[in-house]
Amino acid sequence: MENGRLISKKNLLTFVMLVSCFTLWGLLNNMTDNLVPSFQRIFTMDQSKAGLVQVAFYGAYAVLAIFAAVLAEEFSYRKGVLIGLFVYITGALLYIPACIAQSFDVYFIAIFIVAGGCSLLETTCNPYVLSLGEASTAVRRLNFAQMFNPVGSMMGIVLAQQLILSHLHPATAEERALMDEATRQGIVLNELFWVCAPYVGLCAIAALIWLFFLFAKEDGAAASGDGRSVALKRVGVATLFTFAPITALYFLFPEMNKIVWVLLGCLGPLAYVVLQRDYRAMLGTLLRTPRYGFGVVAQFFYVGVQIAAWTWLNVYCQKELGVTPADGATYYTVAITLFIVCRWIATFAMKYVEPAKMMAVFAAGAILCCLGVMYLPTRILFSVGGLPFSSNVLCLVAMSGFMSLMFPTIYGMALGGLDPKALKLGASGLIMAILGGAIITPWMADVIGNPNSVWCALVPGYATDWDTNLKLCATSLRASFVVPAICFAVVGLYALAFRGKDVRAR
Repeated sequence: MENGRLISKKNLLTFVMLVSCFTLWGLLNNMTDNLVPSFQRIFTMDQSKAGLVQVAFYGAYAVLAIFAAVLAEEFSYRKGVLIGLFVYITGALLYIPACIAQSFDVYFIAIFIVAGGCSLLETTCNPYVLSLGEASTAVRRLNFAQMFNPVGSMMGIVLAQQLILSHLHPATAEERALMDEATRQGIVLNELFWVCAPYVGLCAIAALIWLFFLFAKEDGAAASGDGRSVALKRVGVATLFTFAPITALYFLFPEMNKIVWVLLGCLGPLAYVVLQRDYRAMLGTLLRTPRYGFGVVAQFFYVGVQIAAWTWLNVYCQKELGVTPADGATYYTVAITLFIVCRWIATFAMKYVEPAKMMAVFAAGAILCCLGVMYLPTRILFSVGGLPFSSNVLCLVAMSGFMSLMFPTIYGMALGGLDPKALKLGASGLIMAILGGAIITPWMADVIGNPNSVWCALVPGYATDWDTNLKLCATSLRASFVVPAICFAVVGLYALAFRGKDVRAR
């Protein structure tokens, strides 16, 4: 292989299909972001209850990440991808009975299963990509693959806008409450049908990718009969430790706070790791590696800020500019477009600039954007296609550009130089950090929904009139962006702490 080559010809087709998986979960992530305002309107619920969508989605990432690492360790990356796609298809099909029953609780379970499939895919696909070429190009290769994740995000926004948001009935919560039951249920059934359509339709694409990996050549040497038997037993035990506790907690304690439920659900997989001698040794290696440990923390805050900022971007534009949810999704499209362009530029620039230094600069830029969202006035500067843009909304959109390189760069830095024996478990820790999306988003929602929050003192002088439709006020909405500022500060500290370090995997 040529020195410094990003990907060899023999691995090109596998790489392309893995990139398809990156696109798929990017699409699913961003469609799910739009379910928060959609379910808030469909089920007439408040911000905190609607935010449980993100708890289900990103909580599943945390709970299933270690299980995915066990699959990759005991079987292979290829089998991990196969199982991940199968789990996604199962969860997506569950959207159908959720629609028929008009049940948010069934949707919660379906979203958790869909996200579980994404967790299995991310835990296996990211290190799979790192393994497909030279160690010297591993971080750049992962950044290149991750460039197609926001392409999927863009597709998710378009699908959400055209199939979900555009089919939401314009009636407010108050107007729905005055409707007769038959009329209201008819409206809800139509809205939920369009929620289901894209998720179920994507099963066909997932099935095609699944068929490719089913017939693809196995990565690594085939295990012997005894080895397969031991692997099956280990996976069986890991399955029990992963799924039994969280299932029992869900049905035995249905009123349990869902964030607590997710955190307790993570204890089962962690217990499995501690009880297995070789996995316990891997865990010890990871805990003794500061760059890895801090990397997990940085990834937690980064994913949390990305999901939180994108979740409330639409709501911010509705409140500050008075646009509709569908128009709000257009600003989201602009933000994702900027995210994609900046990731391409950053990936190219990494040939010449150290990734950690670049990330530190981007984190500083993101913090400045947060301050602009909080303090700049909503004065219209110009309009494009009938959509107005103000200085604070421009800062909100620009924030996405500064986020663009963070996830793959943190991932590559944290795993760089790590003992190969601990690589798969290490990858699961970084995917578990996606739990940040389930915790940071509700934290931001709590600030948004509380006009008496201590954080509101940071933005005096803005309106405190309560919006009964959006369930917020201008002050609480602006104050909530202190949460992203804190998260970007953590990412910036990680970049500065480990700049100049060798991030290549051994």
